[in-house]
Amino acid sequence: MTIAPMIVVSAYVAAQLMADIASLRIVLLAGVSVDAGTLVYPLTFTLRDMIHKALGARAARVLILTAAAINLCMAGLFWLVSRLPGDPSVGPQPEFGLVLSPTWRIVVASIIAEVLSELVDTEVYRLWVRRVTRRYEWARVLVSNSVSVPLDSLTFCWLAFGGRLLPAVVWGIVLSNIIIKGATTLVSLPGIYLVRGGNERRE
Repeated sequence: MTIAPMIVVSAYVAAQLMADIASLRIVLLAGVSVDAGTLVYPLTFTLRDMIHKALGARAARVLILTAAAINLCMAGLFWLVSRLPGDPSVGPQPEFGLVLSPTWRIVVASIIAEVLSELVDTEVYRLWVRRVTRRYEWARVLVSNSVSVPLDSLTFCWLAFGGRLLPAVVWGIVLSNIIIKGATTLVSLPGIYLVRGGNERRE
């Protein structure tokens, strides 16, 4: 059974949006601080690899940049809506602003980390397919994610929380991010076999 690329594209963008919203909250998971976006964001790395396999590197790059632009528009919309006065007949509705009004430092850190790590993931994946082997599709996902996951975690955590939280806390978030994303990579590896290939060399 194969999955249509448009379904994977939609899942990628949806996961990016959900992760950016959830990242506004830091939660405790097994006693460790984690930005809640980490619960869904790791899926985007394998989804990106699936798009790369199905549609090629150029399509993957366009998807990454498009998702970043949509994320930025979403944050801007939430900011605007939280600043507009509420309808007096309904009430002030402060809950929207408290929950969804973006912290711009986190939004910017998230978008920078996403674009940087996913573009690096694209290049590692492309080089693996072109220079190493087209066999063992699970290996291309594992290798590309092994580079992009730590890069994403380090970039996001230090841009978002560096200087605001104690370094030990930031490093704790980095480590928990890497562990969760790494585990998600292992679980989602079979997804690469759910799309038809043949376009990995497309630039």
